[in-house]
Amino acid sequence: MLKKEWVWALGISLVTALIVVAPFFVLGIASGHDFEFHAASWLDVAGQWKEGIIFPRWAEWANHGFGEPRFIFYPPLSWLLGAALGSVLSWNAVPIVFIVLVQTLAGLCAFALARSVTSQGGALFGAACYAANPYALLVIYMRSDFAEQLGVAFFPLLILFALRVAGILQGRAAIDGADLAATARDGEWARRMRVDVALFSLAFGAMWLSNAPAGVMASYSAALLFGLSVLRQKSLWAGLRGLAGLALGFALVAFYLIPAAYEQRWVNIEQALASGLQPGENFLFTVINDPEHTWFNWIASGVAILLVVLTGIVAVMARRGLARTQAAKTGMPVLLIGAEVWGALVVLAGAGTVLMLRFTEIFWRVLPKLRFVQFPWRWMCLVAVCYAVFMACSFGRGARAWVLTVATAMLCIGTAAVLVQNGWWDTEDLPTLKAAIEKQAGYDGTDEYDPAGDDHYDIAASAPSFQILFDEAQQRKLPDTRIEVRRWNAENKELTVKSNEDVRVALRLLVYPAWHVEVNGMAVTPQRAEDVAQMILPLRAGTSQIRVYFARTTDRTIGAGISVMGLVILSGLILSGRRSARNSNDMVA
Repeated sequence: MLKKEWVWALGISLVTALIVVAPFFVLGIASGHDFEFHAASWLDVAGQWKEGIIFPRWAEWANHGFGEPRFIFYPPLSWLLGAALGSVLSWNAVPIVFIVLVQTLAGLCAFALARSVTSQGGALFGAACYAANPYALLVIYMRSDFAEQLGVAFFPLLILFALRVAGILQGRAAIDGADLAATARDGEWARRMRVDVALFSLAFGAMWLSNAPAGVMASYSAALLFGLSVLRQKSLWAGLRGLAGLALGFALVAFYLIPAAYEQRWVNIEQALASGLQPGENFLFTVINDPEHTWFNWIASGVAILLVVLTGIVAVMARRGLARTQAAKTGMPVLLIGAEVWGALVVLAGAGTVLMLRFTEIFWRVLPKLRFVQFPWRWMCLVAVCYAVFMACSFGRGARAWVLTVATAMLCIGTAAVLVQNGWWDTEDLPTLKAAIEKQAGYDGTDEYDPAGDDHYDIAASAPSFQILFDEAQQRKLPDTRIEVRRWNAENKELTVKSNEDVRVALRLLVYPAWHVEVNGMAVTPQRAEDVAQMILPLRAGTSQIRVYFARTTDRTIGAGISVMGLVILSGLILSGRRSARNSNDMVA
């Protein structure tokens, strides 16, 4: 049964999320930069579920039906959630419900973090602040990056458990008594630490499985906290615990991460850092030779400055409140913990702020994978976590609470009004995409997921599923050929070709190493067209039984095996923690 405070947290987070989506009921759907990408993914996955494909790997209708390995490289949680909602709701309702669910989750995660350092009332206020923080509004109204929105929702949980694992936020109670009780206390601390490491790995994995840039930011944020703890405590134990949590988190997501890393050599992944997507072009207030890009960058920069200034103000307010309380109640352990948490959050907010500024460009170049965050202003999501906690700690009683609430609400409403006014609103994007898939016309592909050697801009948008190629060089007519399709879905295509002479059959499919091709039960290597990587099969005269299926590659098998081991270790940590808790209770009794 939920505690009353969590019921309040759920209610306030849900109401805040509904207020955030209120413009959708008047203006339509916010169709931001990434809307078509996510909506197309939801539709494609939902369609593959109807074909019996539970966990898709190949986006069937990308590149107008030629497909792409989108679901190998893009983290799965957001497209699974979107497809699930679309399977039970009207598609035009899916973006609204998605946002409401995710921002409610964001509020609950922020409440969990804030409640560990401040009062219930303050934590509830912090939950509302995080559910409607300025960066979330930018993502929702102008970017439509549903995956990043989901990843950022988990960020407070990651920070909470990272603080616990690092020993900055203590989870052990002060127990007085005999040696037996002290032994039980030590056992309780060890138990909670095992559980905290397990929970940290889950939050870390959830961010990686939501959004890759969010996963990179989660990695560096946690590493910074663990490093800070090692320096403060002058002990490597906090770092080793953190390293164990990171390793377990990476193991849990290995089923996604290893194939995504290994198979980059099979696609044009460098396009993820094409012009306009590089960190150097997206620092705050950067101007490039693209007016639309610069216009948005300045809007994002304005939001970032607002968020940083607000965070600085409430950080000072929270520190002053802590000092006054400390002076009045000297010796309270929670106050010492609060001071350490305050300092750690200031460091995090400072790191997130400076990484948005151009003088840190050297770090973006040399730190592993940091450049794949692409947009430095994305670090607003880390500042937003600190902002919500400082807001919670600054929340008092009486007039102070009302003043802070009204001022925050006015700032959020003003920010939302500017973003709503500058966003693009449409109700036809999803129905248009759905109609295109139903007509087998598909949708545009993605540059970075285009198979190597292909240029998806040259792909014919209206190509048939299969066709016999005409040999122009020899002026030959099409041979007398019959083609019977036995099966044709996203990952398995079976057909019979009967011809009185040798033929070449072109499939509406791009060559990719994971595709396995058999002709009359024998594995063959397909040819490809000259201009695009369209799959072409040369066949002998007679009857040819063709099977083309998306095989499980070695990297996917290894990744899945590591994730299974990670789940076993995770279960062991949690179970041993519960067992230790029962033993400790018996000893104290």
